[in-house]
Amino acid sequence: MIKDRQEHWEHVYQTKTPEQVSWTQEVPRTSLDFINSVGPDKDVSIIDIGGGDSNLVDFLLEAGYTNITVLDISKKALERAKARLGEKAKNVQWIVSDITHFTPSVQYDVWHDRAVFHFLTKPQEITTYVSLTNNHVKHSMVIGTFSKTGPLKCSGLEITQYSETSMNSAFEEAFEKITCIEETHTTPFNTTQNFVFCSFKKK
Repeated sequence: MIKDRQEHWEHVYQTKTPEQVSWTQEVPRTSLDFINSVGPDKDVSIIDIGGGDSNLVDFLLEAGYTNITVLDISKKALERAKARLGEKAKNVQWIVSDITHFTPSVQYDVWHDRAVFHFLTKPQEITTYVSLTNNHVKHSMVIGTFSKTGPLKCSGLEITQYSETSMNSAFEEAFEKITCIEETHTTPFNTTQNFVFCSFKKK
């Protein structure tokens, strides 16, 4: 299953440009605003789960953050991000891993995930993810998923929709919800997707 998932995403990033995938954002404003609100100090350790070749890392570096890790299941996606950043890529730690097999050696001050958590559809995968955040998030977390009015699939894969209530229920053992918002994302091909973003602090 893990191999199939990795092959799926490698194929996506080998065959499609950023303009051809729905999740591309020219400026990831919501993520940036949430990260700044929970981790204003520029030396906080930030991990971007499923960062792929997202522009978020560019803006975090530009904002002065100095301890950034980007994790993605696709090696090709991270190679694209590193090529885009050039010399700046040396200031980022890059990790190729399926999130359900990720074994961090450190805790992170800020955990950011836009659109990975909702790809976990099996109870055991969700439990694994929640346990990972319980053990390896030191201070704050920002999670963005498709909302109850968002898509049922992405990139041909089933997803799990969330509401503010169900998101809070998933993480309430170790985290206290700070705030949740809904956001309508306009894709590069002018369709819309509704997301729910929630920020949490460690109890």
